[in-house]
Formats: sequence, C-alpha cells, structure tokens
Amino acid sequence: MIRFEKVTPNNWRQGLKVSEAQKMYVANDMQILARAYAFRDMRSNALFIYNGERPIGMVLYYDCDELSSYVFSELFIDERYQSQGFGRETVSKILELMKNDGKYDCVVLCYKTENTVARDLYSSFGFKHTGEQVIPKSLYLHIFIACNTQVKQHICSDQQLGYSPCMFVFLDE
Repeated sequence: MIRFEKVTPNNWRQGLKVSEAQKMYVANDMQILARAYAFRDMRSNALFIYNGERPIGMVLYYDCDELSSYVFSELFIDERYQSQGFGRETVSKILELMKNDGKYDCVVLCYKTENTVARDLYSSFGFKHTGEQVIPKSLYLHIFIACNTQVKQHICSDQQLGYSPCMFVFLDE
C-alpha cells in the first residue's frame, strides 16, 4: 500500500529515475520539483510516493482557478518499481485527495499521444478526451475543457511540446 509525503528540505533528493523508454513522456524528479516551484501560487502539491519506507515515484498536481479544476500535472514511478500497480494506486489515491479537498469537482490532464499506457490508465478512471489540439513546434497548447457543462479555453505553455490530447474527469463520477 502506497502513501504520500510532501517534499521537504530533508527528503528532496531521493535518486528516483525515469526509465529510458519513458523519458520522452514524463518529467523526472528535478523537473517535477521545478514545476512545483513554478506553480507554487496555484497550491502546487509535489509528493513523493512511498511503498512502505521506500520512495518509488513522484506526483504533482495544482489548482487552476481559470478552469475551476485541479491540474494533474505529473506522475512517474521509478523504473525499478514499474508494472506493479503503483501507478494505478497513485491515480486512485490522488483523485481521492482532490475529492476530499473539495475545491473543484473537475480534474484535467494532458499526455503525449504516443503514450498509450498513460491514455489507457487515465481512461480506466473515467477521464474523457476534450478534443485534440496539436500545435507543432509551438510553445502553446490550446486545451478545451468541458466541466460543469461549460466549455472553457485555456492556453498552457510547456517546454516539452506535443502534449495532446487532454482529458478531464468529474470527481463525483
């Protein structure tokens, strides 16, 4: 059974590694920490994932008032602990944390089209596509989010381009 720990000055260097095959799809631990810092004014939550006393991965989510949604930004499981159900358990527990927080009833995320493992994982939790918007070689992605029966447009900037399509889920489903 996994548990989460907030990143602190005492634990931020865990030596977690993204597998070579996944480097094009997910951020590593230092990139997640940088993103958490960048989104600190949006209640960013960078958490280590532990299995017992062993760190096995990281996750990041934050608030997006503009979309009235949580943004499930990053998830990675260390290459040594993959294919053991930790990703699925993490998604389940993070969605539960968001639901218990209660600020929003919607969660949005993006993934790279080629990452069918991520697509299948998130779809299994009820995430639905919002539509595909790919802008090649551009710093901006247009994300159309359907939440609370309203369609909202949000422009995300990201240095890793090609994140598409985006998905959403209502927390009460």
